[in-house]
Amino acid sequence: MSIQIKELDENSRKPALELAWRVFLKFEAPDYTKQGVNSFRVTLEDKGFLSQLNRVYAAYDGERLVGVLAVRKLGTHIALFFVDAEYQGRGVGRRLFDRAFSDCPADEMTVNSSPYAVEIYHHFGFVDEQPEQEIDGVRFTPMRLKI
Repeated sequence: MSIQIKELDENSRKPALELAWRVFLKFEAPDYTKQGVNSFRVTLEDKGFLSQLNRVYAAYDGERLVGVLAVRKLGTHIALFFVDAEYQGRGVGRRLFDRAFSDCPADEMTVNSSPYAVEIYHHFGFVDEQPEQEIDGVRFTPMRLKI
């Protein structure tokens, strides 16, 4: 496995968003209400949300897209983070995080973690800022990492 991390421009992000949706359905949707699943889907199609993504990083194994991490707020907030099921636990997420961290212009990074990813973010050093919350059916825990 030879993973390459590439930054995607606005014209090449659609496959990354499709990967995010597939992984969301498999791992996160079971913990969400129907409203939450629908809210997430709408977000992935929302031009306003998508225009806020400063950088979108994609992980490729050869030509195969296997992971995505997107940031907003000038690169200080993780907006999307998804790794294909068969590549989870194999360092793809770490490679994506390392790239995002190296490009981050601040000394900290934030995320609103889904229930599924809380332990993954803890593994990377994030700490909970507040208890789990829910907005429009989407459950999340605000977290922060000092870089």
